[in-house]
Formats: sequence, structure tokens, C-alpha cells
Amino acid sequence: MIMMKRGAGRRVSEESEAGPQRALIVACFVNRVGNGLFNAASVLYFTLVVHLPATQVGAGLTIAGLCGLAAGIPAGNLADRYGPRVIWVTSLVVQAVSMAAFVLIDSWFLFVLLATVDRLAASAGGAAGGALIARAGGERPAAFRARLRTFVNLGVVMGTLGAAVALQIDTRAAYTALILANAASFAGAALVAQLGVPAYPPLPRPEEHRQWSVLADRPYVSFVALYSAMGLQYQTVSLLLPIWLSAHTDAPRWTVAAVYAVNSGVCVLLQSRLGSKVETPRQGGRAFRLAGLMFLLSCPLMALTADVPVWVAPVLAVLAVVLHSIGEVWESSAGYALGFGLAPDHAQGQYQGLLGIGFNAGQALAPLVLTGFVLGLGHTGWLLLGLFFAALGAAATPLAGWAERTRPVSPTPDVAAPDVAAPDVAAPADAAPADGADTSARLSS
Repeated sequence: MIMMKRGAGRRVSEESEAGPQRALIVACFVNRVGNGLFNAASVLYFTLVVHLPATQVGAGLTIAGLCGLAAGIPAGNLADRYGPRVIWVTSLVVQAVSMAAFVLIDSWFLFVLLATVDRLAASAGGAAGGALIARAGGERPAAFRARLRTFVNLGVVMGTLGAAVALQIDTRAAYTALILANAASFAGAALVAQLGVPAYPPLPRPEEHRQWSVLADRPYVSFVALYSAMGLQYQTVSLLLPIWLSAHTDAPRWTVAAVYAVNSGVCVLLQSRLGSKVETPRQGGRAFRLAGLMFLLSCPLMALTADVPVWVAPVLAVLAVVLHSIGEVWESSAGYALGFGLAPDHAQGQYQGLLGIGFNAGQALAPLVLTGFVLGLGHTGWLLLGLFFAALGAAATPLAGWAERTRPVSPTPDVAAPDVAAPDVAAPADAAPADGADTSARLSS
């Protein structure tokens, strides 16, 4: 009878969590459709429509990106202090306005100004959005995060397909429509979040909490460095491989589009299946190791596309990207498990702010590393890149163990009587793990 009550309680809990989770997934999906529309055509808009030189566009985006890093931890602290929803919604509204204003730019200075505002808001939104994901995770946070990332990937794919239509039309009106659609996606995401996601109150903070406490958390800072370095893998597929295929192989030009499609498709299909199994930080460490091994296999295969007949190169490229994409799913799942699971509940915003700073800094350096180092060394560079990823993955397992040992131990609830403790031994096989039972905040289960 006790087991029946426990099961009924869990169903009620899951039902109460489902609404906010659905709203958050819808908001993120809408936002990423807009991102896919804009990102695929943004550089062409600034160069062909606004007539800014490509070098100025690159310099402006670099300046904006570096300035945007400054907002991560302060915005995370605000999310922890006032609640994550208000900060996330505010950042989305700011991005909607700054994005719409891009259609009015007529100078490099205005371009840099708007891009900087956009990047500051994006950084703030990343910190607050991470805290919001943590609060909405409920009893099965890994499954929720996997579903969320599946729809995020799907949104980017759909947006990119829409952008392809505008790129084919290739008029100022078409590019303007993409920008305004992206602005509308920010506004739509903000509206969905405001109406469907609860205004989670701030969690009580211990006396020793400080606004920069995350910087004193050496295991977490080490994880951020590890995760940021592993982030090179994203631009391995989006930047390095297309250049390699175009400059060093005889593969047909459609091969580049094929690898993009395969990468997105594998991530969408496998994220929920694999990601829902990565719950704890320790499991995250093992998933990170698996990701490194998959990248160790995929990088040399990408290099070999330059040494095979023209009809074999596309097949080999697709095979390499399939392996790489499986590694990407493991890597992203590990990032969620460690990034959220090692952060204290009351400071998720601050911790997600630092994680965002590290990741974005790594992405800013990725083109220099990949094109300057890997391409410069050719086949040797690809092999060294694969070994680098494998080494990062191998380091994650002991790091996760070290980090878990330094986390505060949750108090063990008192057991009042044998008849209360007994059902825990005979709990249903699908019951949530005990360390993930706090539905209000934890994503660390």
C-alpha cells in the first residue's frame, strides 16, 4: 500500500513538472528556429546587403563576442538572487530589439554596437537559461535535458532549411525577412516562457555564498576548462571538415551539405536515447571519455578523405561524421550532467555563467587553432586533434570523481520505522534515483 502511494505521488509530481518542461522546450525550439534562420545568412547580409567588408564583419563579431563574455557571471548572480525566469525573459526581449535593429544599420560602428548588445544579452540569457533548465529538471533531469537538446537541434535544422530558401532568392528583402523572423523568435520565446514557465523563487543561500564563489571551486573551474577545450569538436565539423573537403579532396561539393545534414540528423535521433542515460556527474565523466574515443576514431577518417578515390571520399566523410556525431551526443550529455550536477542548487546561475564564458571563449579561439594548427600540419594535425580529444575525455573520469568528493554531502533523512524503510528496498525498477528526488532544483541526479 505504501508503494502504491509512493507511485501515485510520483505521477502527480511528473504531471506538475510536465507543463513547465513543455513550455521551456517550446520556447527554446522557437528561439533556435530563429537562430537557424539568421546564422546561416548573417555574414552574407552584412557583406552583400550592408556592404561591410568581410574583415570588418569578422573584427566586429570578435569584439562583440569578447565583450559579451563579461555578462555571464553577473547575470547568473542576478538569476540566483531574483529568479532565473525574469532574467532570461529580459535577455530575450533585449535580443529581439537588437536583432530587429540590424535592418537599420548603415555603418560599422552601429554594427559593432548592436552586435555587442546582442552578445551581452546572449551571455546573460545563457546563464539565466541554464539556471532555469536546472529548476525545471524535476525527478528525471537527464531525460528532460535530452528532450530539450533534441528539439533545440531540430529547431536549428528547420531554421537552416528556411534560410536556404532566402539564400536562393538572394535579395535584400529576403535577408531582411530572415533577420526580422529571428527577432520575432526571441519575442515568441520570451512570451512562451513568461506564460508557461513558473517564476521560480530564489533558493536559500548559505552564509558562505559569495558572488564569485564559483571561481574558488577548483574542480568546477577545471571542468569548465576541459569542456571548453572539448568544444573544438563542434567547429571540427562545421568549419574544419568543409575546408578540408573543398581544398584537399576531390569530393563533390554536395558532400559538405551532406555532412551537415548527417551531423544534425544523428544528433536529433540519438540525443534522447543516449542522453537520458547520463544522469550523475560520474556517469558524465564516463560519457565524456566515450566522446573522446569517438572523436579519436572520426578525426583520422576525416583526414583519409584526401587519400581515397573521388567516389569513396563522400562515403568516408559521412562515416566519419556519423562517428563524430555520436561522440557529440555523448559530449553534450556529459556537459549537462557535470555542468549542472556539480553546481550548487542556489548558485546555478553563477555556475552556468562561468560555463558559458569558458565555452564561448573556446569557440572564439577554435578557428585559429583548427585552421592555423590542424590544417597547417595536414594528416598529422588531424591525428593530433583526435589524440587531444581522447586525452580530454580520459581526464574527465578522474575529474568527475574529484569533483564529487568535494561536493557537500546531502543529509540522510531519518528512518522512523522499519515499515517506512522497507518500500525503499522494494521500490519499482523505474523509480527515480534518491539523489534526484528534489523536484524544485536539482539536475544532478
